Amino acid sequence: MTALVNLIVMLGMLVVVPCGLTLIHGPGIAAVRVFWLVGAVPGSVALWLPRGGPATGLAAVYAAATVVLAATAPLRLARTRSLAPREIAVLTALVTPSVAGLALVAERSGHRLLGFDLKILELTVPHFHFAGFTAALMAGLVCRATPGRVAGRLAALSVPVGTLLVLAGYFIDDWAELAGAVVLTAGMWLVGLLTWREIRTGAPDRLTRGLLGTSAAVLLATMLLALSWALGEATGIPHPTPAWMAATHGLGNALGFALCSVLAWRRLRQSDEQPYERRDEQRVERPVERTAAQPDVRLEPDGRLEPGGRLEPGGRPEPDEGPEPVRDGAEKGVLAAGTPA
Repeated sequence: MTALVNLIVMLGMLVVVPCGLTLIHGPGIAAVRVFWLVGAVPGSVALWLPRGGPATGLAAVYAAATVVLAATAPLRLARTRSLAPREIAVLTALVTPSVAGLALVAERSGHRLLGFDLKILELTVPHFHFAGFTAALMAGLVCRATPGRVAGRLAALSVPVGTLLVLAGYFIDDWAELAGAVVLTAGMWLVGLLTWREIRTGAPDRLTRGLLGTSAAVLLATMLLALSWALGEATGIPHPTPAWMAATHGLGNALGFALCSVLAWRRLRQSDEQPYERRDEQRVERPVERTAAQPDVRLEPDGRLEPGGRLEPGGRPEPDEGPEPVRDGAEKGVLAAGTPA
């Protein structure tokens, strides 16, 4: 692997994915957060070793961490029993790092997995950290923070669909990959538009607004580069080289979009603490002042308030859509104290 690609992948392994996982709550996620760096550190070391046994072994440790993360997706689905757009987005975020993990093991061993060139496998690793995990997670968060907006639902659907179409294009042909790039670009531009117009304007401080604005603006250029690459691969017209794409599209998405996004949403979450108390088997909320523009930022799997719930002026939660299940004898529509279930 080239040094630049290695650094981009390390950023995803050691910073972006761990920070992103703090924005997801559900069965097994807390354990994965603890386990993740146990796999990510060896995986990062494997990037810099020559291909062979030691590099493959360390990469396999990282791949195991991605499989553990992917295993939380069916647990979440079983709990939510929902395929709402925002849930599809977060399920995609949980699963796609395992594609990167498998590609890393194959590339570090020098094995042409399914006949793919080692260079393709090398680029698959960062792609499914950023276009897979981060883009899908941000699409889900934006969808949940803009309830009732068609654009939010379209973003939460088109980012996972586009990512999977790009993956399918690896097996079909370059035209299928181009179709995936078009869908993914449309979804990412919707994420950027909603982030700029809806999320950024409700952020509580200048730094958070700056991070959100940067993440939204960067997508305009980086996704144009992705389109130009896919179009060139399909038609044969001149297009950027892989090294140029890594230095522009890859670096821009890693630093400008992914890193800025997860840092901004973590700041939003920290400013959005909701003080609730639990008494007996009932969850009773204390009054809390909120601005209508400030988005909720946690992806919850149980549907009680989250995902997408709003607070009415009196502090009572109002569900975004559909009936909410009653769990463990608690009133529906209210959060437990501290961390959600």
